[in-house]
Amino acid sequence: MNYSVVAKNLGSLLIVEAALLLIPALTGNLYGEKVGIWFLTVAAVAGAAGAALRFLIKTNGRKVRSREGFTIAALSWVILSLLGAVPFVLTGAIPSYTDAVFETASGFTTTGASILTDVEAMPKCVLMWRSLTHWIGGMGILVFILIFTPSEADNMHIMKAESPGYSVDKLVPKVKQTARMLYLIYIGLTLLEIILLLLGGMPLFDTICHAFGTAGTGGFGIKADSIGGYNTYCQVVITIFMLLFGTNFKLYFLLITKKFKSAFTQQEVIWYYGIYAVLSAVITISIIKDVGSVWQSINLATFQAASVMTTTGYATADFDQWNTLAKSSMLLLMIIGACAGSTGGGIKVSRFLIYLKQIKREMQSLVHPRSVKKIKIDGTSIDEGVLKATNVFLMVYVMILAFSILIVSIDGFDMTSTITAIVATINNIGPGLGIVGPTGSYHDFSNLSKWVMIFDMIAGRLELFPMLVLFMPDTWKKR
Repeated sequence: MNYSVVAKNLGSLLIVEAALLLIPALTGNLYGEKVGIWFLTVAAVAGAAGAALRFLIKTNGRKVRSREGFTIAALSWVILSLLGAVPFVLTGAIPSYTDAVFETASGFTTTGASILTDVEAMPKCVLMWRSLTHWIGGMGILVFILIFTPSEADNMHIMKAESPGYSVDKLVPKVKQTARMLYLIYIGLTLLEIILLLLGGMPLFDTICHAFGTAGTGGFGIKADSIGGYNTYCQVVITIFMLLFGTNFKLYFLLITKKFKSAFTQQEVIWYYGIYAVLSAVITISIIKDVGSVWQSINLATFQAASVMTTTGYATADFDQWNTLAKSSMLLLMIIGACAGSTGGGIKVSRFLIYLKQIKREMQSLVHPRSVKKIKIDGTSIDEGVLKATNVFLMVYVMILAFSILIVSIDGFDMTSTITAIVATINNIGPGLGIVGPTGSYHDFSNLSKWVMIFDMIAGRLELFPMLVLFMPDTWKKR
């Protein structure tokens, strides 16, 4: 382990987080909120510490290898959460540090699970910080930092560790150019949503917060009823943009470069929208009787389905009150998640597509034992190493899920609440069912359970393995 390389990169992280903390500090100043000074205080401390690590430590030309890349990614997200929680405590918005870390980790990992019971009582600078954590966490803060770092070799190892999905493809030859392209698309879509929401009559502050939450597929609301109190136009706009941000960003790159045939034949994207359309229809049909209006049923079903599939977590209805078929469909969407290479969470559509193709190949081999078939996606053969990694991911996912459920069960809540709380946190969704439904919160869980879910949120955002690497003794050996 090259500790100097890790420390130097963590210094860059602290400098960036310090700069981000200036935004809620400015918000507090604009709205005359004295507690905004605490964001400035934490920013100063973080900036000084970051500068010391970044500019005083010498790496002697050492590069980031795979081990350092995974360590930097995991530690970065842990430090982001631990430090980002401090202003919540200092402002008095969230007195408990455990609760503050939970809220911050939920924000940066774009989970949207909250311990707050009265969000509308929070100062606007606090609400801005919650929403900003979503926007930064959506595309990844390390991807943002890579735009300004010089080494391509270092960049690739770090990007692989942080970027969601079973693989990382460079959209252009240089990793730095890929990072810039991703952020340009990300910023462009965010600005477009802000403009459209403003045209719908949503106040500017609300618009910025909700656009940040949608872009990062996070879902922290600033109103008690989440998105339910806004007009249908705004709800439809948010539905569309949740789906757009849950789409593999490679699609937008292909469209920009006028590779339309490749763009519209991506299997993952086709399956993503296909699954969404089918289960939205199932939910719509199943709730028509209770809702009483076809259009309202469509609006409620499409919004909630988009919210949980993209792991955003916004709500316009309490789907915990829906019938079993509708709730089962929602649970399935929670588990599947969005596309690889998007800002959404979950197991990812691409992995489910690979699992289905592996099942098909195995069944064909039973009928034709001598046949040798390659699994292909978009005409490209999937390497056996990728297939192995995909299968191992599922095993690790199930093990962490089961172990987390076992620990959280100590709190004694009902099975539905316990299981869906873990599913919602490890898949970075936010709301579950029962006490953690759209109208509930995670406030009543014990500190032990909250720390388990904090781990699950960060592990889920980083595709599990970077966080597990931190617990390997070999990771920390000098060699």
